[in-house]
Amino acid sequence: MDLLAYIPSPSSGVIYLGPVPLRGYAFCIIIGVFVAVWLGGRRWVARGGRVGTVADIAVWAVPFGLVGGRLYHVITDYELYFTDGRDWVDAFKIWQGGLGIWGAIALGALGAWIGCRRRGIPLPAYADAIAPGIAFAQAIGRWGNWFNQELYGKETTLPWALKIDGDADAGRVAGTYHPTFLYESLWCIGVALLVIWADRRFKLGHGRAFALYVASYTVGRFWIEYLRVDDAHHVLGLRLNNWTSVVVFLAAVAYLVISAKKSPGREEVVEPAAVEDGADASGGPAPAAATEVGDGAPAGSGGADETGAVAAEAESSKKL
Repeated sequence: MDLLAYIPSPSSGVIYLGPVPLRGYAFCIIIGVFVAVWLGGRRWVARGGRVGTVADIAVWAVPFGLVGGRLYHVITDYELYFTDGRDWVDAFKIWQGGLGIWGAIALGALGAWIGCRRRGIPLPAYADAIAPGIAFAQAIGRWGNWFNQELYGKETTLPWALKIDGDADAGRVAGTYHPTFLYESLWCIGVALLVIWADRRFKLGHGRAFALYVASYTVGRFWIEYLRVDDAHHVLGLRLNNWTSVVVFLAAVAYLVISAKKSPGREEVVEPAAVEDGADASGGPAPAAATEVGDGAPAGSGGADETGAVAAEAESSKKL
């Protein structure tokens, strides 16, 4: 019996649960987001943050990221939507594929900044917490391209080649191609593990874990992009995304170097303490002992010492 000499592609990117269509591309994106929020939440709490903060800020970051990713794709591939014979309405059909990671990260960062600002949280610390989760989310999201039979590489006869079905409307020619979606998925898993290891080993802070994620991802994206055969704009012989990878890589490395010199080490406090302005963690009034000690305490009762102890305890709580 002959061994399978290629990776098969799904015959359809949609599974129907009764009348409800479940699109593979959207499903992969959703699962990726959940993984990113879950892992980011665990890392945030380990850094001293509160449970639920990452999810709360993700409510801002995720929609902004989706819009940014779609905008980048539509702008850089405008001919797919705004030239003769094309329907501009398709630009809104995100389930058909087409999210640019550069736009997703850029606008997603804006959404995260808004959420962090509302919570009084430093964006770099938040970015460090979610960095490996984003890489894992990308690894999962890339399988959406497999469902849509898109963004594959050059023709190949390697045992792990991806079989693509012919489709004149989609511009696909039947054959076996490099599974660039799989290459990038595996690379992103490696990036996530690298960031987790480096963060534990070197105690990265002030946005450096996120910068490491960006720099290492762009290295892989450069060579994977070189394999792709889908239509793309070229500048000086290189695809646009290759140039974007180079620019973003240099910016990330520069940030790593400058940040390490200006702000060595890691943030001691990543989220404001629960006790603020005379309110405890539940939002109620501060305990009576905290307000009575030192106010009218009898001489020799140790009121000054107790007041100092309470103050020290309050200060300590702010570092959690």
